Amino acid sequence: MIIFAKYLKNQFNFNMKKTTQFLLLSVALLFSVVAIAQSTVTGTVTASDLNAPMPGANIIEKGTSNGTTTNFDGFFTLVTESASGEVIISFVGYGSITLAFDGDTDLGTISISPDNALDEVVITGTGIIDLAEDRQTPVAVSTLKAAEIQKKIGAQDITTALVNTPSVYVSGLSGGFGDSRIAVRGFEQDNTAFLLNGQPINSMEDGRMFWSNWSGMNDVANAIQIQRGLGSSKLAISSVGGTVNFVTKSTDAREKGSVYVGIANDNYLKTTYSYSTGRNAKGWGTSFMISHWQGDGYNEGNFGQGQTYFLSVGYKPNDTHNVNFLITGAPQWHDQNFSKSIQTYLDQGRKFNNNWGMYGNQYLTERRNFYHKPVANLNWDFNIDETTNLSTVLYASWGMGGGTGNRGNRIRTPEGRIDYNAIYSFNNSVPNGEGGFFAAGGGYITRSSMNLHNWYGLVSNLEKQLGENITWNVGFDLRTYYGKHFRLVENFHGLSSWQENIRLRDQNNNHATYGSFGTYKRVVATEDLAADPWSVLFAGATNWSEDQKIAYSNDERISYGGFFTQFEYAEDEFSAFVQGSVSNQWHQRFDMYQYADQALINGTSTQNVDNDDDGQPDPLPAGIEDGVDSEKVSNFGFNIKGGGSYLIDEDNKVYVNAGYYDRQPYHDNIYLNFTNLVNPATENEKILGLEAGYSFKSQFFSANLNLYRTSWKDRVVTSSSVVDDQLQFSTNEGVEQVHQGIELDFTSQPLPQLRINGFLSVGDWEFKGEGITRITDEEQNVLSTESTDFDGGKVGDAAQFTAGLGADVKICDDLSWDADFRLYDNLYSDVGAVKENLKLPSYNLVDSGVSYRMALGKDKQKSLNLRFNVNNVFDNVYISELRTNIVAEAGDDTYEGINTANQGYFGLGRTWNLSARYRF
Repeated sequence: MIIFAKYLKNQFNFNMKKTTQFLLLSVALLFSVVAIAQSTVTGTVTASDLNAPMPGANIIEKGTSNGTTTNFDGFFTLVTESASGEVIISFVGYGSITLAFDGDTDLGTISISPDNALDEVVITGTGIIDLAEDRQTPVAVSTLKAAEIQKKIGAQDITTALVNTPSVYVSGLSGGFGDSRIAVRGFEQDNTAFLLNGQPINSMEDGRMFWSNWSGMNDVANAIQIQRGLGSSKLAISSVGGTVNFVTKSTDAREKGSVYVGIANDNYLKTTYSYSTGRNAKGWGTSFMISHWQGDGYNEGNFGQGQTYFLSVGYKPNDTHNVNFLITGAPQWHDQNFSKSIQTYLDQGRKFNNNWGMYGNQYLTERRNFYHKPVANLNWDFNIDETTNLSTVLYASWGMGGGTGNRGNRIRTPEGRIDYNAIYSFNNSVPNGEGGFFAAGGGYITRSSMNLHNWYGLVSNLEKQLGENITWNVGFDLRTYYGKHFRLVENFHGLSSWQENIRLRDQNNNHATYGSFGTYKRVVATEDLAADPWSVLFAGATNWSEDQKIAYSNDERISYGGFFTQFEYAEDEFSAFVQGSVSNQWHQRFDMYQYADQALINGTSTQNVDNDDDGQPDPLPAGIEDGVDSEKVSNFGFNIKGGGSYLIDEDNKVYVNAGYYDRQPYHDNIYLNFTNLVNPATENEKILGLEAGYSFKSQFFSANLNLYRTSWKDRVVTSSSVVDDQLQFSTNEGVEQVHQGIELDFTSQPLPQLRINGFLSVGDWEFKGEGITRITDEEQNVLSTESTDFDGGKVGDAAQFTAGLGADVKICDDLSWDADFRLYDNLYSDVGAVKENLKLPSYNLVDSGVSYRMALGKDKQKSLNLRFNVNNVFDNVYISELRTNIVAEAGDDTYEGINTANQGYFGLGRTWNLSARYRF
């Protein structure tokens, strides 16, 4: 037993020793295999539609949970678990790409495309289109790709695509198709710069935007980028609130097309067809799109109809030159709804509109907007060498159209609508059908306020790499604009003519006296022009004779020349830039109506009056000279911006920017009271902007925090309201505004199938000091002028507190659901600069939608995409804007604490849209 026990002991010790050696050898081999199996994969991910780095893109080793995300420059490094295999590169809203690796691999630059198949889109004018990604030093920015725009826009204005971004408020939707307005950081859209492929599109007269002219933007936009605050644009533009870049499609690199049909509430219908030839072997390619839409409108009497066309011809003979010609337009007409008292809505219903009526069985409206604004540009990108690029765009736009309104004795029904039966009956009683303000019978007509323009411009930018870390941009911006404004008769309503006598002015803007006819000229209009964009185009409205124009007729020429430059220093962790521009504007006004040298007395001009019967025209009286041209006004302006950023690590980045603008006043503010008299109180507006920000990005979460303060002195503010059934305008001059606030936006993807995004903005926007308030009517008559104290008054027409939360759930590969919640508070009336403004009740909205994609064809390259949206899911009732600030006193009727005498709009109730898009 003892011997056997010793044997067992020896055997156990031997086996334990062998086992230990075996285990140690196995572990060593395992670690060696693992070490050998690991590889390092690197690359840079870019977005094909913007040709820019894509931070936050996901890179996953296929078949594992091992992954990483790209940094601010789109770069990534992934240590794999296997020596070879595949990585999947993806980003929400974009298609995924699977790439193979074998050992340590540099995948180079990887371009991923949006889900909506806008891949391989060629963007020209890249040096002109100032996207935030083109500069290392960041700004407060939000970018929407075409997939997101087309998914959620439905039958709404393009402005609503931006509602889920910080410090943005969209109003005016209840006015009619295309009547919306957008405010950024509390600044109205005439002080936010809007660019189309780098081309300024704000009106050169007053900076305003009319979104009905851009109803086709959701069809042609490749991306929309809103840069809040100072922005990255190098041009001397009015980017006080921010800069919004619309990047359109160019010429597609491959052959493809699509057919779209959409329907929505209130008989809305839209059809679209697009096709691209692709680029051939010689470098030529063509893309085009046509679209038609029509609908009844959400409110009564809000009918509308329009078309969109888009043509792009590209030529890329080699890598040195890329040329693209583009023309697009959206002729449309839509009937309008003006603000009314809250009490009227409560009595008549929230969809009540008093701008229309019936003549027998025929629908007629007093307020119709009609316009056609073709835009064309020729882009040339010249890659001079590896360090030098030149981008140039030559552009033009031609505006034709206007808006209708009443002139004469309006008659209403007991309900408040237009009583056209009574109007026709009255007009038929006018002697000889000769109506007019000074005619014996009076009468009523519908007039058209015509606004025509020709606008041409040239922008060029040279970009030069000055060594490894310094980039220099330099360029110029030239524009010339000629506008025409006059009124015509749109509908005589049974009259045969319309007569007006206009009181005249001499060259010193004093009312003139001449002969027995005193200070008047007489106009008798006998021709009318239908309120339709195609009628304006083919009827030659640009050459309409002066003797048919009523109320006013004036032109203006605005010329602009600017020079800009930018230096940027950028290295791995730090970047800084300085940017400046100078510009000069030239203005001149031409009045063909209210000055005596154009007077028509009994159909004869003053130059042909022969009171002394000597056979020769009498000389013009003193002070009445042959000159309707105003004084030429020349204004110089400049701006300078600078900033820097620091990359703390791959996930954290901070920046600070500052800018000062010395901006010339708009043309409409230079000439006093719609005359040729230069306003002595007009001076350049001074804007000082400060902003700082912090960005965080990780694999599953990214966020941006921005702080801003903008001081704006010597500005002009205009608002409108309806008084005694007539539209009036209030203009404040010499205003100072201070806007400051904080913004937060974030995106999280806790699961591959779930994306959560949100935003928060808290603002404090106030007027400072005092200024001059001028009230005018639609006839350009000044009703009153007075000094006003508005120190501490709240800025209206935009909610100073907004918050939002959204989710996008991928139910399966082809089916997804999304929803967005938004809260608005601290919203005040749009009454211009006042000391005591009226706060509106807060409200919230929920929008939701479902998307389904069905791949078709043998290669699955074709698809059918279905989308269903519901806006304001819970049909919340809310006041979206007010145009007055009447305080509720004891005994007054109120609605949610607001005096019901206040005028404004209720927001839209529940709306829906359903669409199908076939791609081939």
